[in-house]
Amino acid sequence: MSADAATIAYYEANAPRYTLSFGQAPSRHLDTFLDRLEPRACILELGCGGGRDSARIIERGFDLEATDGTPAMVRKANERFDVGARVMRFDELDADAQYDAVWAHACLLHVARADLPAVLAAIRNALRPGGWHFANYKLGDAEGRDPLGRLTNLPDESWLEAIYHDAGFEIVATERYRGKGADGVQRDWYALTLRSPES
Repeated sequence: MSADAATIAYYEANAPRYTLSFGQAPSRHLDTFLDRLEPRACILELGCGGGRDSARIIERGFDLEATDGTPAMVRKANERFDVGARVMRFDELDADAQYDAVWAHACLLHVARADLPAVLAAIRNALRPGGWHFANYKLGDAEGRDPLGRLTNLPDESWLEAIYHDAGFEIVATERYRGKGADGVQRDWYALTLRSPES
């Protein structure tokens, strides 16, 4: 498993324009997710992008480790918000019971379907017992490339729920909602709030 080269290349080339297009507000699900956590919980953020969620997590008083697979995005997050982000691809996650939560907003949708089970296993392994995980995905019926050339796995709800169940997660809450991505396409999205086993 490795990161999709064309997707990384898109973000590397478009980091300044991409980050400015989304403004400063944190993601719509972030505060609700953070409200589930204990004070000072240790959070791993995957796909931090321009750092807007990273900044909010730190503002809320949590211990954050922000990561992104694209060096240009990491530079932008650190320039704008000074969040101490570092470069790490999904396939490089190798931690054992290190985090209380893993926040993955609008990023795991770029993992090929065949590679997603290994990524979810790494996320579960990185969580402490009873740890929390959030992820959201654009919904569809066939993996492919979006109008910007990015790989997008485009699963449906039942496939997502099954793959998280197989990875050992408890599904605590889900939400289907309409949203528009950087490609300008309006789609249904699916958000999952999950928990790792207590023991």
